Amino acid sequence: MVGELAGWLAADDPAPWVVETSGSTGTPKRVVLSRDAVLASVRASARRVGATGQWLLALPASYVAGLQVVCRSLVAGHEPVLLDAHESFAAATAAMRPGDRFLSLVPTQLHRLLETDALSLATFHSVLIGGGPVDPALRERAAAAGVHVVATYGSAETAGGCVYDGYALDGVAVALDADGRVRIAGPTLFERYDGDPELTARVLVDGWFRTADAGRLDEDGRLHVLGRIDDVVVSGGVNVPAPAVAARLREHPDVVAAEVLGVPDEEWGNRVVAFVVGRLGLDAARDWVAEAHPRSWAPRQLVGLDAIPLLGNGKPDRLALRRLA
Repeated sequence: MVGELAGWLAADDPAPWVVETSGSTGTPKRVVLSRDAVLASVRASARRVGATGQWLLALPASYVAGLQVVCRSLVAGHEPVLLDAHESFAAATAAMRPGDRFLSLVPTQLHRLLETDALSLATFHSVLIGGGPVDPALRERAAAAGVHVVATYGSAETAGGCVYDGYALDGVAVALDADGRVRIAGPTLFERYDGDPELTARVLVDGWFRTADAGRLDEDGRLHVLGRIDDVVVSGGVNVPAPAVAARLREHPDVVAAEVLGVPDEEWGNRVVAFVVGRLGLDAARDWVAEAHPRSWAPRQLVGLDAIPLLGNGKPDRLALRRLA
């Protein structure tokens, strides 16, 4: 993959690169990205973090986050170091060149590496975290370990992360529809979905990409992503924001990881289900959520797990979770 991308970046007039989405909520989509869009993202990212250098690839290169790791490193003049080619994260880090080094992870990876390789993590100029929300407690742990974390938001359709720590990269515009849906415009947008012109027309409107996410903007223009539009679970006539409930559960001292989804229910329409790694029962979970939010947001079912099922790119496998409920 590294060699293919190097050739693509150097070609005179290359065909677009096609990246598949994770398919976390259904069938994966094939996203068509021009080289110009990928390079616009590479350059804007470098300007925002304030440096360039070698990258360590700890994500699948078939997904957009991994593709961008490879391209950022190659554009900076360095082949990326592949984590899979080394026996450990520390060994991969030791194989990197002197100078500024960079890394992209999902929150689960950051959590694990802070426990096992915090000293190696602290040698990186910046650690970009995408693929899901970064809990404040996790970010505080990283800062205490000397790890500079940058929370990124984006998708394959935006050539990867295009909002860093809530602020759009140079050249990228962020706006909200009336229902709070996040819209994105700028040079990093994809061209189309391969083989699906109808879906392309629905999400690419007047130069804007209409995401599937809800958000709010601060007065200073900082974006707060609230979760997917369909993450609002209507249960018993009450709108329950599943990401907010999950974030509250992760704050519990006996919880290692948590996700929250709505599943069809004959009585409630949809019932709020918590998937928890840790020592927490349903009654305790309901009380904990109700201390910070309306009790109507509290989960009505709790599924205890040894680990949250993940897709290849590190995102929670929502379809697998629904089957477990």
